[in-house]
Amino acid sequence: MKKKLFDMFAELFGDSEGARFYFSPGRVNLIGEHTDYNGGHVFPCALTLGTYGAARKREDNKIHLYSMNLDSFGVVEASLDDLTNKKEYNWANYPLGVVWAFKEKGHTITSGFDMVIWGNIPNGSGLSSSASLEVLTGVILTDLFEIKDLSMTDLALIGQYSENNFNGCNCGIMDQFAVAMGKKDHAIFLDTSDLSYEYAPCVLDGAKIVITNSKVKHSLVDSAYNDRRNECAAALKALQSELDIQALGDLTPEEFEAHKSLIKDEIPLQRAKHAVYENQRTIDAVTALKAGDIERFGKLMNQSHISLRDDYDVSCEEIDILVDLAWKIPGVLGSRITGGGFGGCTVSIVKDESIDTFIETIGKTYLEKVGHEAEFYTVDIGDGASRLD
Repeated sequence: MKKKLFDMFAELFGDSEGARFYFSPGRVNLIGEHTDYNGGHVFPCALTLGTYGAARKREDNKIHLYSMNLDSFGVVEASLDDLTNKKEYNWANYPLGVVWAFKEKGHTITSGFDMVIWGNIPNGSGLSSSASLEVLTGVILTDLFEIKDLSMTDLALIGQYSENNFNGCNCGIMDQFAVAMGKKDHAIFLDTSDLSYEYAPCVLDGAKIVITNSKVKHSLVDSAYNDRRNECAAALKALQSELDIQALGDLTPEEFEAHKSLIKDEIPLQRAKHAVYENQRTIDAVTALKAGDIERFGKLMNQSHISLRDDYDVSCEEIDILVDLAWKIPGVLGSRITGGGFGGCTVSIVKDESIDTFIETIGKTYLEKVGHEAEFYTVDIGDGASRLD
């Protein structure tokens, strides 16, 4: 991979002398969906799929960005003197947003740079290609410009800040945090209310994580993602009329049931119900995993999907077909939608001996029902973003 990137770098920018090599993973969230901006718990892990980058400082203020996945855009050129989101920059608005956020947060980027990227996270799959690219850019900037006072958590927060304020998607912290803080063979049990976290060994004895891509693309910025945030905020405000809470994640299901009549509007009520119960499911799922009870973990994943489908209304027909098919296959411990929703991927825990059947059966039936193929990835859990050479 390095040679491919560096050859392209040399072709575009004269040579690759002094360029450095980086990697930033994608992520999948095992359970705890749409809880991250509601002050609840999430349980993501970094993947060995991700985004590779080659980068080098320039002497002037120009920033040159090139994606080998989106070569039709050519080299996108921007300037440190004019960091604004422009439609023609397309994908490059993600790394440029991070450069902008560094400056906003008082970290001086003293010159421009050249960067070439290639990734193997499918676009629009919900495996966080945008967060992967944001954290990759953060790692590159701290390395090239020798910025020593930023931790990986800081880089996650800067990535989130740039996506919220430069790219207009009101995402929570989970994606960037998982990408920055990933640890091989571990998932991250993160309390998004205060960013306290612990690594939980993800030992799935005799089973693997299989991600199924519905090949239905979602764009969170344009979708109902921001609507969901607003509906949760409305529910929280109604509850705060009598309760001293900062976020929906502060409530147990019992406390929610005792006070839900404060929420007069049916839709915010449903959204809040999901946020509260999903938070509890995530806590229970991690307890089950630590006890080695992956059967229980799988059942909680299934409940999570039902809640995301019915209460949070972020699934879609194609995803529901994938999940329903998965639930019928012996050896599938759990299956659910993962990511922001409205398309993208499902995540399933499948016993080793059932993986071939899973892929073959779902692949064939999905194609018949939907008219296009699904893609399957049996994934490994990897480390967070870093410089590789």
